[in-house]
Amino acid sequence: MYQGSPEIVIQGMTESGHSFRPSDWAERLCGMMSVFGQDRHLSYSPYLKPIIAGGVRCVVVDLRLEELDPEAFRFLLGFARDNELKLRPGRKEKRPEEVAGPAAS
Repeated sequence: MYQGSPEIVIQGMTESGHSFRPSDWAERLCGMMSVFGQDRHLSYSPYLKPIIAGGVRCVVVDLRLEELDPEAFRFLLGFARDNELKLRPGRKEKRPEEVAGPAAS
């Protein structure tokens, strides 16, 4: 899809330049694949992450999701297409939280 990037970003900005509503759309979309952990806290899937980039709400989609859950991946791309949301490649390097790894106990 995007050569050299392990992720794509669904931006909360339509092709016509309008902000996508509701304002918590990214959290709602990521919440669809979240789970409650042993600590009884809700955790987002490691393959979806809501972020704010350049003041715009976005969802980062790890491209490994396409192989792990093709139906979920197609749903996400369909959601972006149906709502005319912009897509762009994500980072080429690891995100800071991925480099740091789990917090030391």
